[in-house]
Amino acid sequence: MAASIAIHLEFGGGAELLFNGVKKHHVTLPSQSEPWDMKQLLVWIQRNLLKERPELFVQGDSVRPGILVLINDADWELMVSTGKLCLLSECVCVCVCVCV
Repeated sequence: MAASIAIHLEFGGGAELLFNGVKKHHVTLPSQSEPWDMKQLLVWIQRNLLKERPELFVQGDSVRPGILVLINDADWELMVSTGKLCLLSECVCVCVCVCV
């Protein structure tokens, strides 16, 4: 069984408005049989932290297009392609990037 892990979440670029305007969250994810991954974290965030308009944050089982997720300053989609997506004790930053 994987132990509980403490992580640091930051929401910026307007994403914090979906979380009552709070930019930084220090949370402890409960222990579970498998190591935590990003999809599980997104579900946990949606159930426990997201306060309004989930359609602006998630789409299906991922974040909406235009939302950049960084794990220790690396794009999480790059980590998926290399298979390094299990969360240990990480800093997860979520930013909204508007491309025009």
